[in-house]
Amino acid sequence: MSFVRPKRGVLVVAASLSAVLLAAACGGSGGSSSGSGGSGSGSAAAVDLTKQGPTEYWAGKDTSGNLAKLISQFNAQHPQGKVTFHELPDNADQQQQQMIQATTTKNPNMGVISMDVVWTAQFAANGYVVALPKDQFPTDKFLPATVSSATYFNKLYGYPASSDGGLLYYRKDLLQKAGISDPPTTWSQLMQDCDKIKAQAGNASLGCYAGQFQKYEGLTVNFAEAVNGAGAVIVGEDGKPNVNTDQAKQGWSQIVSMYQKGYIPKAAITWQEEQGRQAFQSGQLIFLRNWPYVYALASKDDGSSKIVGKFGVAPLPGLNGPGVSSLGGHNMAIAANAANKGTAADFIKFMTSEQTMKSNVLATSAAPTLTSLYTDSDITKKYPYMPILLKSIETAKPRPKAVDYTDVTLAIEDAGYSTLQGQQQVDQAFSTLQTKLQGLIK
Repeated sequence: MSFVRPKRGVLVVAASLSAVLLAAACGGSGGSSSGSGGSGSGSAAAVDLTKQGPTEYWAGKDTSGNLAKLISQFNAQHPQGKVTFHELPDNADQQQQQMIQATTTKNPNMGVISMDVVWTAQFAANGYVVALPKDQFPTDKFLPATVSSATYFNKLYGYPASSDGGLLYYRKDLLQKAGISDPPTTWSQLMQDCDKIKAQAGNASLGCYAGQFQKYEGLTVNFAEAVNGAGAVIVGEDGKPNVNTDQAKQGWSQIVSMYQKGYIPKAAITWQEEQGRQAFQSGQLIFLRNWPYVYALASKDDGSSKIVGKFGVAPLPGLNGPGVSSLGGHNMAIAANAANKGTAADFIKFMTSEQTMKSNVLATSAAPTLTSLYTDSDITKKYPYMPILLKSIETAKPRPKAVDYTDVTLAIEDAGYSTLQGQQQVDQAFSTLQTKLQGLIK
């Protein structure tokens, strides 16, 4: 099994859910789950979650517009402690930086943070967030993968608020017109489909495929999916880097080749999630890899989307068969320096209640963390792709877990971006990445 040790630069990857849960169960002492963050050793003091008063919710840009409604509902029910939304950039790296800076300056106003699933080890080990007592925050109704993503040394440091599995959005109208009955399951099929569609009158200028290839966390996600989708790993179940393999290099080489041959538009190397979504729903792309939130926005009939009723959703393609998503999502955590942790705790409970989460899913198409919502009749009627999304999340692979995740993801981004730009060959980049990751394991 793999153990996450409270030591800077230590990297652990759980390549399967069972490995993650086993490591979490064995990685720390069995003391109280209520703590102040710290090293995860079980010695953290209990945290007072009763104090009420104003606090702030720090999260990335709200592209749905629904968050303000939910905060207003909470504030109406909790006059003794109201929440203000502190909106951060939509770039995950910038969100992380601002949260850490606020922690360093001991900002008492930052109460609840939207913690990316890959930040749990780093934020917990460094005491940026507090452990949540299990008697107040039960986890039995959540998807196991989401609970694991919020757990460090057998303690819960975040409450699963939204999950994420990568999906392939495709123009079903264009596939049908080209005589293509099913979405592709491999990259080769995807390119063949693009060739057929672009050969038809009026389609020559369409872009084939886009993901997230700018040099930021999204590139790490797409890199990991290409590697995992080829049957390889970045780090093995034993916690040791194993990225410099033929399978891993073949997986990423396919993406590099698609970029070099124009199947991925040149402009797409500058795109994050939002730029890709906008290109897809404005009719510029045939295929798009993105998260569930895109579905609701691309379906809006207010004139902002040109593809309403014209697109479908499928699992991600892989090298030789169906691909594998990286596990995404966010957990709501209480900042260690929050002045009014009682209000923060109440807000987390409100936002993750079944009623609130259901209303948010219906309004935004965000991936829920409560298992029951994937079979809720109202949700599946509006979003018939829910079974595909559930499978994507259940089979998703977690990105590397690291106390200092920043160094790990930067190393992966360097390898991915340099090969896309032709600055390094894949063999050289993967050899360098292997060395860097080995240097992070102590």
